[in-house]
Amino acid sequence: QKAMKLKEIIKNNNLVPIGFQTATTKLVNMKDIIYISTGSKDLDNLLGGGIETGSLTEIFGEFRTGKTQLCHTLCVMSQRPLDQGGAEGRVIYVDTEGTFRPQRLVAIAERFHMNPEEVLDNVICARAHNSDQQFELLSDAAALMCESRYALIIVDSATALYRTDYSGRAELSERQMHLAQFLRQLTRLAEEFGVAVVLTNQVVANPDGMSFSKDNTKPIGGNIIAHASTTRLKLKKGRGENR
Repeated sequence: QKAMKLKEIIKNNNLVPIGFQTATTKLVNMKDIIYISTGSKDLDNLLGGGIETGSLTEIFGEFRTGKTQLCHTLCVMSQRPLDQGGAEGRVIYVDTEGTFRPQRLVAIAERFHMNPEEVLDNVICARAHNSDQQFELLSDAAALMCESRYALIIVDSATALYRTDYSGRAELSERQMHLAQFLRQLTRLAEEFGVAVVLTNQVVANPDGMSFSKDNTKPIGGNIIAHASTTRLKLKKGRGENR
């Protein structure tokens, strides 16, 4: 029912291309892809220019590796002009862990000499408390993007609520199925509205890994989230405060 509601919104606004298209048309459309700067030249170079619009980017790592901080930075960078590494659009932020902090946006905006009030007004935040609510927020996001220009959707984190709502091996199959449906709808929004989608993801210990490895962890979600993501970015702790 939820999927049908989202489908109806997209169909009513003529957002779905019917039938096939030539590879030439696809190539022309790819030239419209915008890369949103992360605020770091080195990271932008690593990503081939920044966060790509029209696709999903997964950012995973342990706690305190800078995942949420990078999301806050992208909230500001996406609003900048195109010639300054931005996408000139608003941001939808789905917060599943209560980590969204407006004061961070103010500090980042001041760093880039932007108006903090305008930056805050252009970020639409919603708090999700369970996986069903997290899925339903995608319908609200589609409605918002029909009314105004948005450049970025952030889900921080994409898997936290699924871990708590579906626990144990008995519910693993159902969890993966619902997670796949959520990611499929996110991919649809990214493609139809041309927005960048950034997901943060947690990691767990990898029992299959080698015990002598320094980083014996793996991202949650397995192949489901791996296949849905166009770009996967791993953050890890370095010495001191380095990431």
